Amino acid sequence: MNDEQRHAEGMKTRREVLGDAHVDRAVAGTDEFTADFQDMITRYAWGEIWTRPGLDRRTRSCITLTALVARGHLDELAMHVRAARRNGLTPEEIKEVLLQTAIYCGVPAANAAFAVARSVLAEE
Repeated sequence: MNDEQRHAEGMKTRREVLGDAHVDRAVAGTDEFTADFQDMITRYAWGEIWTRPGLDRRTRSCITLTALVARGHLDELAMHVRAARRNGLTPEEIKEVLLQTAIYCGVPAANAAFAVARSVLAEE
C-alpha cells in the first residue's frame, strides 16, 4: 500500500472511529504548521495501526482507553470514550476498563478518568 492509499484508508478508519464531526474539526484546523502531523497520524495511527487485522476495534479501544488513563491524557480520553462507544463498548464495559486501570495505573488516574467518562456518557 502506498502513502496515498494508506492515508485514504486511515481517513476512512479515523472517521468511523472518531466520527465525522471530530475529524472535520481537526481537518479544518489544519494549517501549514500542523499539516505534516495530521498526515502522519492519519497514515500511521489510523492507516497502519487501527487497520491491522490482529485486534478488533473494541479491543483497540480498551487498550487506547488504558493508555490514555495511564498517561493522564484526559482530553484525548473523552474523545476515545466516544470512540469506544462507536466501536461497540457498552458503558458497563468502559467502567470495567476503568476499574482495571485503577489497579495498574493508579486510583487517582482512574478517579479522573471516571469523571471524564461519566460526563461523556451522560451526553448520550
